Amino acid sequence: MALIVPARAQAYPAPAKLNLDLRITGRRADGYHELESIFCLIDLCDTVYIAPRNDRQIILHTPISGVPAEADLTYRAAAALQPFSDGLCGADIWLEKRIPMGGGLGGGSSDAATVLMVLNKLWRCALTRQQLIDIGVKLGADVPFFIFGKNAFAKGIGEQLTELHVPQQWYVVVKPPVHVSTAVIFSHERLTRNSEPSIMPSFQSLQPFRNDMQAVVFQEYPAVSEAYRVLEKLGKTLMTGSGACLFATFDSEDEAVAAFGQISENYEAYCVNGLARHPLQL
Repeated sequence: MALIVPARAQAYPAPAKLNLDLRITGRRADGYHELESIFCLIDLCDTVYIAPRNDRQIILHTPISGVPAEADLTYRAAAALQPFSDGLCGADIWLEKRIPMGGGLGGGSSDAATVLMVLNKLWRCALTRQQLIDIGVKLGADVPFFIFGKNAFAKGIGEQLTELHVPQQWYVVVKPPVHVSTAVIFSHERLTRNSEPSIMPSFQSLQPFRNDMQAVVFQEYPAVSEAYRVLEKLGKTLMTGSGACLFATFDSEDEAVAAFGQISENYEAYCVNGLARHPLQL
């Protein structure tokens, strides 16, 4: 069923991301893991519709079933920005989801980042990009990357970002029919936590790419391992984030489209292009 929004609401894109490489280099005293990763934007996007209000109310019109609106990242992003606006600023928000949830593609974080960037302008908060990143990291580890808005090498919990050139590539993304618990994977006794930190990271120097979470996810979630075996026959395949989504990389659109055509209808799959920048920053 198509989402119906009023004409006063404007549409804004919220792109997904892939972790082209992901390594765990340590564990902090607070329990968080130190990561290194290559983040790449892709043109699979949610759409966030926003209309400003002048009564200080924040209303999310498309809440997830069973989740209070106030717990949604988009609502929380608007609420976190509100103290930097004048006393009457509010917003109506609608979400049109295309990015699969719980797949490691960062959809919820991207939605929140789009809300922060858009309302920063609509509410005339005049915060810098770094100030928005500082707000974003309190909402989720992936939110800063989407505000950063460029393909990046990430360190820390994902908030230490350096722009990184990623060649133009196409990807076939497959979502296995399972939800992977990030908490289960990060707490797993067999998770690799001692990868060697990179000294001068680049797209070339980090190859061959890997994902330190992948082996544990395959062990705990056979459906992801099964989907991997299907996709790896078509191209170089890796899991993104903590899963469950997998992606195969191709140099041309024709190669990606041909591979996409061979994916079984039993899988939720997407043929997508890499982006150099966030659409809101073009």
